[in-house]
Amino acid sequence: MTTSDILEDLWNVINDRFDHPSSTSYVSNLISTEKGSDKTLEKVGEEATEFIIAAKNKNRSRIISEAADLQFHLLIALRASGVTFQDVMDELSSRRK
Repeated sequence: MTTSDILEDLWNVINDRFDHPSSTSYVSNLISTEKGSDKTLEKVGEEATEFIIAAKNKNRSRIISEAADLQFHLLIALRASGVTFQDVMDELSSRRK
């Protein structure tokens, strides 16, 4: 699977959890908390901090793990904000010169 395939697949799963909540789904449970989107944004901050600490400590396995967690929670926060993955890809594309 290519990098873009993995991210697209993950994006599709996140969208599915928003559209068809499940009590056994982490994403569904995260977005349906009392705190709503605040909890999702808190998770982005938490994962960003954990990534920074792992990078500072040069712990390769933790860097990889925390980067994955950060990417995952960022995608959830984007969806909760009404921004699509394609919106972000289009912005990145527009920055290429």
